[in-house]
Amino acid sequence: MNVRNCKVCGKIFNYDGFNVCRACRRKQDERFQRVKEYLREYPGASINEVEDATDVSSEEIMEFLREGRLEMDENSQITLDCERCGAKIFTGRFCSKCTSEMSKSLGAVARGMQSVPKPEPKKTGKDPSLMRAPYDRDRDR
Repeated sequence: MNVRNCKVCGKIFNYDGFNVCRACRRKQDERFQRVKEYLREYPGASINEVEDATDVSSEEIMEFLREGRLEMDENSQITLDCERCGAKIFTGRFCSKCTSEMSKSLGAVARGMQSVPKPEPKKTGKDPSLMRAPYDRDRDR
C-alpha cells in the first residue's frame, strides 16, 4: 500500500496516481468543469474574466493549461510560454518544435544506451569463498 499526504488538504490517502485525495480531486474537477464551460461560451475571455466568472484562481487555470487539460485556441488572450524556448503556446509545457527536438534527443540517448556493452565485473584475483568477513569486536562479548 502506498500512502501519501494530499497536496491540497494534507490528509493521508492511498496513492492512486494523483497527488491529491479523492475529495480534493472531486472539488478540483468541479472547478475545472466551470472553467471549461465558461471558456466554451466565451472563448476570447481573459484570464481575469475567467477567474472572476468562475471563482477559480488564475494559478489553477494556468495549471489546467500546463497539465494539458485545457487547450486555448489561437485567438485566445490566455497563452503560456514554452518552458524551453519561451515561444507562445496554448496548452502543455513545451511547444511542438521543442517537443520534437527533445523526443529525438531522448531517442538518440536510448539507442546509444542499448548499444553500449555492459562492463565486465572487475576481477580481483581473490576467491570470494575464501574471503572473511571483517572482525566484529562486539560479537565475542
